[in-house]
Amino acid sequence: MTLTTIESWLLALVALLLFACIGWLGSLAKKDASIVDSMWSLMFLLAAVIYSCLGDGGLRSNLILLLVAVWAVRLSGYLTWRNWGAGEDYRYQEMRRKHSPNFGLKSIYRVFGLQAVLAWFISLPLLFAVTAEESVNILDLAGLILWTIGFLFEAIADIQLAKFKSHEANNDQVLRTGLWKLTRHPNYFGNFCIWWAFYLFALSAGGWWSILSPLLMSFLLLKISGVAMLEKDIGKRRPEYADYVSTTNAFFPGPQKLSSD
Repeated sequence: MTLTTIESWLLALVALLLFACIGWLGSLAKKDASIVDSMWSLMFLLAAVIYSCLGDGGLRSNLILLLVAVWAVRLSGYLTWRNWGAGEDYRYQEMRRKHSPNFGLKSIYRVFGLQAVLAWFISLPLLFAVTAEESVNILDLAGLILWTIGFLFEAIADIQLAKFKSHEANNDQVLRTGLWKLTRHPNYFGNFCIWWAFYLFALSAGGWWSILSPLLMSFLLLKISGVAMLEKDIGKRRPEYADYVSTTNAFFPGPQKLSSD
């Protein structure tokens, strides 16, 4: 990384922290820390825009900016629509109880600041892919294919889940059709593919060591804020989920297995 590249990366950190502070102030007014979910993907778009100021405006630079924008705006828009009028998400309600009193003040670093720093670090492949001068090659094509697969998995899974939840009779039921027949978390799998795709773009540009970014994202999706968190207590709310677990892969898509019953 050149001095100019490092400066761009640090500038992105400052911008993300400022963005997080704006969101934090909004959360205090609404008494709802879950608005950070709608901000998460936009943090990467903000970082990519800053990095693009150093880019050569070539094919890879413009393509990455477009892909990040499409992914970030869709995901942020979907989460905003899904959570509109629903109140604070149960995850943040639990945090509010655990870290009270003064959770509102603490949330500036426990929620908003933390996510800004995570987004900043995870954005490393975007930094390399957008600013590098290396010519486009086969790895870029592989990255575009993988990004497309991931985007379709994430977007289609969200649509299928939203449609399923729109029927009141499904409130305590489990979605087991469409992409949800192949994996219990197709949306997270799609996100996983997208970040490994961005790494392929970075690898093509010479940023091989930014592999720390997709590794961290994969760890978060599988062990922290994704699969592990959602499945911690979902069985209590949806009695059929135990059977779903026994027949359907947790993360990577695959054919259904025979029930253990």
